[in-house]
Amino acid sequence: MKPSGSLKIDAFSMRIGDIDGVELDRLHALSLSVGWPHRAEDWQFLRESGHGFVALDEIGRVLGSAMWFAHGADFATVGMVITSPRLQTLGAGQWLMKQVFERVVGRDLRLNATRAARRLYLSLDFQPEKTVYQCQGIARAQTTGGSTVTRGDIRALDARDIPSVIELDAMGFGVRRAALIEKLFAHSAGYGLFKGDTLNAFALCRPFGRGHVVGPVVAESDADAMAVVRPHVADHSGSFLRVDTHMDNGEFAAFLAHSGMPVFDTVLTMSMGKRLTDFAVDGAATSVTYALASQTLG
Repeated sequence: MKPSGSLKIDAFSMRIGDIDGVELDRLHALSLSVGWPHRAEDWQFLRESGHGFVALDEIGRVLGSAMWFAHGADFATVGMVITSPRLQTLGAGQWLMKQVFERVVGRDLRLNATRAARRLYLSLDFQPEKTVYQCQGIARAQTTGGSTVTRGDIRALDARDIPSVIELDAMGFGVRRAALIEKLFAHSAGYGLFKGDTLNAFALCRPFGRGHVVGPVVAESDADAMAVVRPHVADHSGSFLRVDTHMDNGEFAAFLAHSGMPVFDTVLTMSMGKRLTDFAVDGAATSVTYALASQTLG
């Protein structure tokens, strides 16, 4: 059954609107209302990268949002699912998600759920998979400790490296995200680990929220992941830096903590359809996503 374009809650009604038709300051106010760090510029990047809805009341106030980001014909990530605090227990989130489902029929879906939203996604048949550790703080370059042996050459990435980054990201993420990687590249600084002419690991870093976020990071080992993240830590030493990772132990996790980015919060990766482990690319099992592009984008 097609979901209704309006919803009656308590004493007022909501209607669906296209997220592209809403002023950025109103979207920014919505994320601020639930304590999310997104700037207006972050919202604009997401709108340029995906699709979404807002929930509007009778006088046009933005009371909720939901977005999806398609990669190919069979997969999408879902994010920026927000309802204003007074609506969070009144069915608005489920209504917004059903609007998304109407547009992503037949796709495998992945999202990262806050603690407050997990019950909603479980009720919609998403399955829990891995914890994401939101590591953040004032970055500090390490002078001692941790593996510093580099298996190759580290250099800054440039436009010539985009095809290699797209392919390595697909190995780690399990789905080819060419358009997103190209867009991220335009907003990011990047470092790559090369063996000869072959890219073996990379890390992108861009402005986000309170400072900068490092991600995605794809590598074959903790040592390689640290090797491509370490220059970003040095570049932003003394300022706010964030990494979202599934890694809860090992050298990479310890490196983040020692670099001024302890675990601040967690979210839960959940899926509908194919699970994370189902996306392994033949022959590429050693390439791992060490850090997400963001919790919204995966």
